[in-house]
Amino acid sequence: MPTLHPVQSVATATLKRTFANGHAYHINSLSFNSDGETYLSADDLRINIWNMHTNRNAYNIVDIKPDDMEELSEVITAAEFHPQQPNTLVYSSSKGVVRLCDLREKALCDRGGGKVFEQPASEGEKSFFSEVISSVSDVKFSRDGRYLMARDYMTLKLWDVNMGSAPIRTIKVHEHLRSKLCELYESDCIFDKFECRHAGHLCGHSIHGPKRLSECCGAGGGTIATTSARALTTISSSCGTSWGMGTQLLSRSARRHRGELR
Repeated sequence: MPTLHPVQSVATATLKRTFANGHAYHINSLSFNSDGETYLSADDLRINIWNMHTNRNAYNIVDIKPDDMEELSEVITAAEFHPQQPNTLVYSSSKGVVRLCDLREKALCDRGGGKVFEQPASEGEKSFFSEVISSVSDVKFSRDGRYLMARDYMTLKLWDVNMGSAPIRTIKVHEHLRSKLCELYESDCIFDKFECRHAGHLCGHSIHGPKRLSECCGAGGGTIATTSARALTTISSSCGTSWGMGTQLLSRSARRHRGELR
């Protein structure tokens, strides 16, 4: 007699639409808009906005590619739409700059304008590695859109979107590695990409692995976490390898030293 056996249901994804020919370089960010109709995609030099219902073309809003690639001074590292305002987006660059753009003010966000969030290193802190460690590898809005989180190699900064003069909080994640920057540079670990996001508390991964940064940092009803694209256990045993989900931040200085700028 036939018998029924319970079978676990499995959700599978099916391809609905392909959006092609919008980028010539590695895509580092995708972000859906709160309007439910559009999303953005960003690569090293361009940010495009797409309509989810058609893949015929994309609207370019940021293009920092120079006429002569030898004059390239920065690359785009991350981009995200505001969680509540469909006209607002933010993107970061390898120069340590975060730009908040309003599409109602300017359709092309790479021609100046917008609000800039930047904290340059003081003269006493500048070194051979300053350009690399100041590069912002990830930027995120808080859940209510009132704050921005910006992650560079050494710190996680929390900005109020209405106050661009200075971050309201700076968390030193890798300050203990400042004396080891030369070693990290030689092994390419100084180019690792770190990310930030919301979590139950302010925690995440440092280059040594999981690390709680603080008990709580209220940001619009949420808290913050910062993670590494690859979790490394120790500098000596793992820094020279490329296992896990390793991705590398391609700043201008990194590309020139590694011969990858084209």
